[in-house]
Amino acid sequence: MVDHLANTEINSQRIAAVENCFGASGQPLAVPGRVLLGEGILTKECRKKPKPRIFFLFNDILVYGSIVINKRKYNSQHIIPLEDVTLETLPDTLQMKNRWMIKTSKKSFVVSAASLTERKEWISHLEECIRHLLTKTGRQPSTEHAAPWIPDKATDICMRCTQTKFSTLTRRHHCRKCGFVVCADCSRQRFLMPRLSPKPLRVCNLCYRQLLAEKKKEAEADRRQPEPICSAIPGYEPSSGDDSDKSDDDKADQWPADTEFYTSEVSWSSFHS
Repeated sequence: MVDHLANTEINSQRIAAVENCFGASGQPLAVPGRVLLGEGILTKECRKKPKPRIFFLFNDILVYGSIVINKRKYNSQHIIPLEDVTLETLPDTLQMKNRWMIKTSKKSFVVSAASLTERKEWISHLEECIRHLLTKTGRQPSTEHAAPWIPDKATDICMRCTQTKFSTLTRRHHCRKCGFVVCADCSRQRFLMPRLSPKPLRVCNLCYRQLLAEKKKEAEADRRQPEPICSAIPGYEPSSGDDSDKSDDDKADQWPADTEFYTSEVSWSSFHS
């Protein structure tokens, strides 16, 4: 499919259309050899609640964003290099069906498709692209993944101390290491995790102690042997904006509230051939 579509006018037009929908807020997507293989609407499990997101699958990256006007305007563009992606199929819940997790070293999150068939298609195409890229570059599949954030509504109490109850005045926080929903007292520490952010991030007390112990071990190992020289791997920044869902609140979505995502006969995803 990639060889068939590469360097064709229709592929160039498709990519240009995606760039146009994201507008000036998005990064340029047209590069030599890049092919747009498919696109569709998936439900992304966000911190507050599941939300529809537009996804575009290229042969080397996965792009997603918030829907302002479907097929006309998107924002909050995020770009994920496929070399860093691992997939995990998940069971259905009462709120979300046909689920799977997209895991990367910087961010992991859960999405769901409108049907089981569409989930199979997405996973099949994603895995094929990942295999092709890893074979081409000689890299091994990624083994280090960021923990997905537990949704706010999953718990009414702190998942560490199990004592503090959340309320309007007692807000929820997320540990950036384990993804647990925790109270302020259980997450007062900050720790620098370069693969996630250049700034120290909020972590729970348990993860903070574990990270300190790991840092101590690494420092001792560094004193015993010289640090190996590693070449930087070129690639995209993970996104063109903050991926915290703050930039894509409900007010930016003009998605029909009465849309029956899982029961509709309409196909929400399409893959090019």
